[in-house]
Amino acid sequence: MNATVLIVDDNEDIRFTLLEICKFAEWGVYEASTGKAAVDLFKTLTPDIVLVDYHMPNWDGVKTTKELRILNKTVPIIILTVDERQEVADMFLEAGATDFALKPIKAPDLISRIRINLKIGKLTEDKNDVFVEKGINQNTLLSIKNYLYNQSSPSTIDEIQRKLPIAYQTVHRYLNYLESKGQVEIITQYGKRGRPKNKYQLI
Repeated sequence: MNATVLIVDDNEDIRFTLLEICKFAEWGVYEASTGKAAVDLFKTLTPDIVLVDYHMPNWDGVKTTKELRILNKTVPIIILTVDERQEVADMFLEAGATDFALKPIKAPDLISRIRINLKIGKLTEDKNDVFVEKGINQNTLLSIKNYLYNQSSPSTIDEIQRKLPIAYQTVHRYLNYLESKGQVEIITQYGKRGRPKNKYQLI
């Protein structure tokens, strides 16, 4: 897939590593060492996806993500961080991030995440509005569709919630929304004991 990636990180060594990974995947690359420089670049270049470091001086990853979202409501934004705390993930989702990659960066994982985000970004409907319906945020919707797209078999809400920085109740609500739009299929599995389990997959 031909694509351009904007790398935003104040660490030159990390930018070099990310550059090499993207070059290996045959993607074009733009670089910025600060959040403000990234936003200025974005205004001119409009990349297909953005990789944003969390901890940066002046504009951190949250500020940078918010400023990018003012310019573009749908471009995939992947956050690079060593912080796995739930509150950090929630903060970035609220700011408009679509995915996360933990440092130290592993090339196969990052390439896979970028490819999936690019594909899902193209599949996402209503790209001109971050809110596809009242109470439904397109960035959160994208994260859930992203996960389902990458699965070879249907997933339960518990499985989805454990992998995404999204609350159980939120996952359930968004899956019901996707099912009402005909984008997700609900598969009920009956075991020998206990209540049947619902699993979900993209149609």
